[in-house]
Amino acid sequence: MKKIKVVIVDDERLSREELKRALKPYDDFILIGEAENADDAKDLIESEMPDLLFLDIKMPEKSGFDLLESLNNVPAVLFITAYDQYAVQAFEVNALDYLMKPVREERFAKAIEKIRDTFKLKSALNNIETEDRKIFIKDGEKRFFIRLDEIYLIESLENYTRLFFQNKKALQRRSLRQWEEILDENTFFRINRAEIINMNFIQEVNITSAGRMEVKLKTGELLEVSNRQSVKFKNSNGFNK
Repeated sequence: MKKIKVVIVDDERLSREELKRALKPYDDFILIGEAENADDAKDLIESEMPDLLFLDIKMPEKSGFDLLESLNNVPAVLFITAYDQYAVQAFEVNALDYLMKPVREERFAKAIEKIRDTFKLKSALNNIETEDRKIFIKDGEKRFFIRLDEIYLIESLENYTRLFFQNKKALQRRSLRQWEEILDENTFFRINRAEIINMNFIQEVNITSAGRMEVKLKTGELLEVSNRQSVKFKNSNGFNK
């Protein structure tokens, strides 16, 4: 079985030690690092690229949810916490499981089997799907864990951007420039100063009577391509005349 690389994030040292002891019998789970706060965890995750996080939710300064929101590529997540009021939020973001401290041995074993099954399925699906990158999005009290290729439009709103995906909208404190650094340039294109589109969602491209290029998305939006971007858009990999 493929080895699953694990990072533990918990502000309590004893909790981290308990998890490490619990993981020892499972040879296919390889602990590659641990962190006691969200900032250290972010650096560790971005450098080591783990497959799975064992993540505490309530931590000083920044929560586990704050950590997920800061990541450009989010691993699979199993929440471990002393607070049961976060259970609904955890499953809303597609966490693999939610364990209460102190973790019972038999409950941990069930979680391990669930994780194994999930990774087996993911491995099979990856032979079919070409885009599997996911991102965690928090908009007020709403939380989403989505694939990047589900985003079809991003528009700039001063210090924020609004994402459009799955017939939903969410505000993010990221600039269009930051999104451009994350997104696949073969799939996403910045059509003007204020908007990025997913080219897989293009339904048609038209030239207006004024000579401007317009793009209609499958979701119904009609958007204008700036003169500056029009030539680049015509030559992009995702555009067919």
